[in-house]
Amino acid sequence: MSGAQDGANPLSKYKLVFLGEQSVGKTSIITRFMYDTFDTTYQATIGIDFLSKTMYLEDRTVRLQLWDTAGQERFRSLIPSYIRDSSVALVIYDITNRESFVQTTKWIEDVRAERGDEVIIVLVGNKTDLNDARQVSTEEGEKKARDFNVMFMETSAKAGHNVKALFKNIALALPGVDKSANDANRTSTIDVSLSTSNHNATTESDCAC
Repeated sequence: MSGAQDGANPLSKYKLVFLGEQSVGKTSIITRFMYDTFDTTYQATIGIDFLSKTMYLEDRTVRLQLWDTAGQERFRSLIPSYIRDSSVALVIYDITNRESFVQTTKWIEDVRAERGDEVIIVLVGNKTDLNDARQVSTEEGEKKARDFNVMFMETSAKAGHNVKALFKNIALALPGVDKSANDANRTSTIDVSLSTSNHNATTESDCAC
């Protein structure tokens, strides 16, 4: 984006933190959103990865800052500081791994402990391309989202299913977005692959996990 464009339409910046157990697909969802690709190799995220992307909505432009956290227990002590100033927390589970779904309760409670009700929480069931191996029904995900009063969506980072819709719905829920102006266009694509930057923050990988 040029300086002139930024001056005419200042970017609102929002921090999105991705949480969940190891191997649920946090990095793969980010990679699909950022680059519309899927990496079939697996390498665990070490520490925290950071990327950002600009989205163009009907009434303004927003910059989403995506913070990808490690799922391994040894990195848990790092995560509260990243939750603390977040606008959105995406709590990801693998629909073929029931334990990862059970653990989302703890992740949601961690977010609420740090941010109270001042954060949008989205419960995301990933890997719908593996539906034959599903251990968590869509209805169970929906019920947990209702119980915790959070947003819910199922995705497949591998197939690209619902990934753009996920980020579009998040963008429309952000503070300051004129939802009435956008509601008529909710089924259309707000596209997105426009301005990206890639930074490493206490990390050694940019993986598809």
